[in-house]
Amino acid sequence: MTAWPIDAAYMARNARKLIRQLRSGPLQRKVKIAILGGSTSQEVALFLEVLLLERGFDPEFWHSEYGRYWEDGALGNEELDTFAPDLVYIHTGTQNVRHWPDMNAAEADAQQAAEQELQRFTQIWDGLRSRSQAVIVQNNFELPATRILGNSDGVYPMGRVNFTERLNALLAAEVQQRPYLLLNDVCYVSACIGLDNWFDPGRWFSYKLATTPQGSAALAFNLTALICARYGLSRKVLLLDLDNTIWGGVIGDDGADAIAIGKETPGAEAYSAFQEFVQRLRQRGIVLAVSSKNDDAIARTGFTHPDSILKIEDFSSFKANWGPKHENIQAIAHELNLGLDSFVFADDNPAERALVQSQLPMVAVPEIGNDPALYVRLLDRNQYFEALSLSSEDISRSDQYAGNAKRNELQAKFADYGEFLASLEMSAEVGAFIPTYLERIAQLTGKTNQFNLTTKRYSQAEIESIAGDSRFITRYIRLTDRFGDNGLISCAIGRIEGDTLHLDLWLMSCRVLKRDVELLMLDELVIAAQKASLKLLRGYYFRTQKNNMVSNHYEKLGFTCIEATDDSSIWSFPLEDYKLKNVHIQMANSPSRS
Repeated sequence: MTAWPIDAAYMARNARKLIRQLRSGPLQRKVKIAILGGSTSQEVALFLEVLLLERGFDPEFWHSEYGRYWEDGALGNEELDTFAPDLVYIHTGTQNVRHWPDMNAAEADAQQAAEQELQRFTQIWDGLRSRSQAVIVQNNFELPATRILGNSDGVYPMGRVNFTERLNALLAAEVQQRPYLLLNDVCYVSACIGLDNWFDPGRWFSYKLATTPQGSAALAFNLTALICARYGLSRKVLLLDLDNTIWGGVIGDDGADAIAIGKETPGAEAYSAFQEFVQRLRQRGIVLAVSSKNDDAIARTGFTHPDSILKIEDFSSFKANWGPKHENIQAIAHELNLGLDSFVFADDNPAERALVQSQLPMVAVPEIGNDPALYVRLLDRNQYFEALSLSSEDISRSDQYAGNAKRNELQAKFADYGEFLASLEMSAEVGAFIPTYLERIAQLTGKTNQFNLTTKRYSQAEIESIAGDSRFITRYIRLTDRFGDNGLISCAIGRIEGDTLHLDLWLMSCRVLKRDVELLMLDELVIAAQKASLKLLRGYYFRTQKNNMVSNHYEKLGFTCIEATDDSSIWSFPLEDYKLKNVHIQMANSPSRS
């Protein structure tokens, strides 16, 4: 799979061959992408197709005519509407700016020009949203290739560097207000490879290509990370080796006092910088785990070093033993109840990396090498943990998985599973979708794969629309227990047609499997449906590579199968004479359950 740094020359030479090869294999998810181009877009699309195919997507593209990005977006295009894209990418850059401030511009003039420029793009977004529910990806702007004022170009309002930074700030603020809009940070990506490697005037004048092949490859790589995140395919777990990965030296030979960490040497400082980066990942919700060939007790002493930024309690799973690492990783995945495609494995040992790659191809294994000064850059540039937004649920995810480990320890002490559930002292908040939780609910629909009966994905804007529509019944569940707050972990959307509630969405975080949350959700859906004078629930299951674990979900709840194929089934459940099923989860004070 293509990783950073990208060999753009190789990709350009072999793209079509790679596409043929990749299309001959299994593809999991079709995605239709419309590209509205302010410059020639075919090269970016070609690279993007390769990268998406590598990640299991089956992409189909539609291109606007050159330069008609505003007309097709703001005013409409029948061909575009017929294409019905899942995602619209607005491929614009500095060459498409129309309202540069003149050399006499004062602060107010520059601000007005930036707002005029922003308005052109808001017209595109509003026009697209009036005709489609597609997610929109908008480039911000790379810095201009020249600086007429030299270093002062970023200081004075007439400077184009100053104007670009001003416009990018306005774009960022606008993205925060529009849940359907994603920012493609071209300004950062172009800075990573350098402006001279990003833009070639000859390609622009001859072919209206706004990027070099290297720039197109970097742009496509960044877009791929965004699209993967949109469909819940960002990684969730950073799995770390210890010796010569998060500290220098071998803890079993050198002892905790002698490992390299801190500020004393360049190497020690590099390991500290990597630990700081890992800690920041944890703080934004990435789950940390360890797989190390080591004695467990000795390995843990490394975190007692006074300069260690990471502490033992930062890890949701810790495996230090002499077994094969791929077996440890499988055990950790089982313990955390996460798929192997959620994991990134960082190890300085090339033999261990090769073993894990060969045995567990679903795990991402970056070639971090053995220079700790480069570890942060290599992990960061590969964008494994791309986030479209950051909620309180994300920030607390590591603590939630650590709590799960404690629950598993407690479960082992009970012979009777019902007694174990009772001992958890679970309490739930249940309600119809409310503004406070819309972002989290949209995130769940994008991320949850294993316990998602229909695997439908909703943007926050779509969730908002459904929440305010009387034709739908919605429910969310937040769960707490004696070990902490699990957060919002389940949601359902039912569509009313006649006397039937069609369950278009039913999903649950795998953190709380086998905790009777599904029984509580069924109770709540039945109560709401009965209140609306409905007679039936209709459940749907669409099989994917990841949700086979819930293939018998409706059967276990007492639904009757009325139609089935190899890949899907439809289930019916009458509402009369229903008896509540949940016994282990208490109800907290909940918002409106209407």
